[in-house]
Parts: sequence; structure tokens; C-alpha cells
Amino acid sequence: MDLSCFVSSVTPSATLEFNKKALELSKAGENVVKFTAGEPDFPTPRPIVEAAITALNEGKTKYTNASGIDELRKAIATKMLKENGLSYTPDEIVVSNGGKQAIYNVLKALLNVDDEVIIISPAWVSYEAQILLCGGHPVVVPSELDKGFVPEISKIAEVISARTRAIIINSPNNPTGAIYPEHFLRDLAVLSKERDILVISDEVYEKLVYDAEHFSIASIDGMKERTAVINAFSKTYAMTGWRIGYSATSLRLAKAISKIQSHLTSNVNTITQYAALKAFEVDTSSMVKEFRARRDFVFSRLKKIGLRFHKPAGAFYYFIDIRPFLGGRFKNSNDFAIALLEEEKVGMVPGSAFSYEGFIRMSFSSSLEELDEGLNRLENYLRKL
Repeated sequence: MDLSCFVSSVTPSATLEFNKKALELSKAGENVVKFTAGEPDFPTPRPIVEAAITALNEGKTKYTNASGIDELRKAIATKMLKENGLSYTPDEIVVSNGGKQAIYNVLKALLNVDDEVIIISPAWVSYEAQILLCGGHPVVVPSELDKGFVPEISKIAEVISARTRAIIINSPNNPTGAIYPEHFLRDLAVLSKERDILVISDEVYEKLVYDAEHFSIASIDGMKERTAVINAFSKTYAMTGWRIGYSATSLRLAKAISKIQSHLTSNVNTITQYAALKAFEVDTSSMVKEFRARRDFVFSRLKKIGLRFHKPAGAFYYFIDIRPFLGGRFKNSNDFAIALLEEEKVGMVPGSAFSYEGFIRMSFSSSLEELDEGLNRLENYLRKL
């Protein structure tokens, strides 16, 4: 029996695969330092956990509206107005099983076979796979380390064709930690209007910012109807395993997304929705403060080692240039990452997973002690090469 050409066109998530390898070594008794997973090491704040327990005790275990409970969608709308200057009705918001499903829902509602979606590399691993699963074609526009991984508008404009339906942007960015400046987003807004393309704005790291304020392209005049804003509770509230995110779009697109989700997964876990509702009352500034301290610690260590990178202004990743170590024993970043894991027991993700060869992603969502140990191992390893 043959499988669908769509599923055959994609590979499993490389970040999850490398995290799986690191976990397997740990279970086998190896002392592995894991810088692979894109999730906070903090526990979910206790008030959120208690809200889930209360929901269970109150019997809130039945189906909900496929788009999410009214209270949560109203709370999201309030948050977006207060924090982002964006006015949405609850009907324009669809609560999904994580930000990942929110993006897939938008792509599925938007794409016909052979339509094109622009992605900016380095790009989160699932963008390309989801476009392919929807029958579309990803068109990759590379950004550059020397320009802070902010893409050039002219290069984006060059690849727009009659088949282009959307562009996906991610700021703060995974894997680089770059925050796109307002002038770039305003230029992109002009291009979006001129060429009639939707902007899918992945803003799941919006609260994890250190050197710049978050600015949503949807807040630019005329862009709310031309933007699908994607967000999630995973990173901000250490709720990765709870699987809850959302999209905010035009009403027409939201209705299409809700239709898709009603057949695909129905509603998000009901208990999780009530937990997420409580999250809006939780102060996570202490987490951000700790991430900043870790960011600065890793910055000083990588500088001392002599590696090239862009200092992340947001999220919790460093995207490190390993091109000086390639070409001999290591043909590519995948070879390097595997050797680093197997020989030094340090887990990182190869740049090839993000459509960007010659680099490696290090997550600093670990304790300072773990970061110190892992960087000591990395430094010793590089000295031996």
C-alpha cells in the first residue's frame, strides 16, 4: 500500500528527533546535557495547575465549542487589545492544540495544491513540513548572520509569484532569537498590500524579549485583515505539554479554521482551556528575568570560546556558526551535532533542521549549572578538533 505523496514529502521534526536521542542516552545512564528542546525548564505556575484541578472537580470535562470556550476567547481578545493594540471579537479567535496546529489550520484554510508560501530561513522546522502537507510549496528566503538574521525586503519581493498566497514570519525568532525591527515590518506590510499576500505572524515568543519591545505587524494600519496572528501559552507560561495556542484572524478566515478544526480535533482539551484562562492572571516576569541572565551568561561563554553568533534579543536560543569546523570530518551540521551528542553527551540541533546549513541551535532553557557544564564540554570538544 502506497502512502500519500504529502506525508512522503516530509521528515519527522528534527528538534524532537535530537531531543529523543538525548533522552535515550540519558535513560541508558549517560550524563547528557540537553540543549535541544524548545521548552522552559520551569514548572507550570501553580495557580494554572490549581485551575485545572478545580475544573476537573467541577466536572468541566465535556465537549466545548470547537473554537474554544467563550470565556477564554474573550480573555484572549482582551489581552490582544490591551497588549498589542489589536481589536478582535471572540469569534475571530480560534483556540487550538498548540501554536503548531494554529499555523496548520491557517495553511489548510488558505492553500490549494501548488500554491506557494514564503518562509525566512533560518526557519522553525515545522513551517516547511506543514506547507508540504497542505500540498503547497515552501519558498525559502535566507537571512544573514551579519545582518542580525533580519531578511531583506527586496529579496522577499523577488520571489513573490502569481502562486504566492502567504509569508510566514516569526519574531522573536526560533532558532536565532532575532526580533524583526518595526521598519522591516512596515516595509513588509506595504509589500503585503501591494502583492495581495497574507502574513502569518508567529508570535509565540512575544513575552520573552530582552533588548527590544515586541511589535505585531497586525497593528499596522490595514494589516489586521491581512494577518493571521499565531500565539500560544507554551513558552510564556511553561505549558508546553498542555498543548494550547490560538489564532487571531479575519472573521472569514476564522470561520474556515473553525470548520477545519471541528473535523480534525474538535475542541482543545477542556481542562487545559480553563487552566489557560487562569494563566492571564499569572506574572511570569521572574522567568523572563532568569532567561535574560542565562542569555547573558551564554553570551560571555561563547565569546570566550571564540564562536560567531547573533546575540538573541528574544526567545531562548543561540544559533551558532560552526562552518569553521565543517569540510573535513564533519560534512555538515548534522554530522557535527551527532558527534557532539555521542562523544561529549551534549545535545544541540543542527542548522539543517532550520533550512540553514553550517550552524547549530543551542537552547538556553536550562539551569546555569547545566549551561556551564555543557559549554565546558563544547569548549573542550572544539579544542580537540
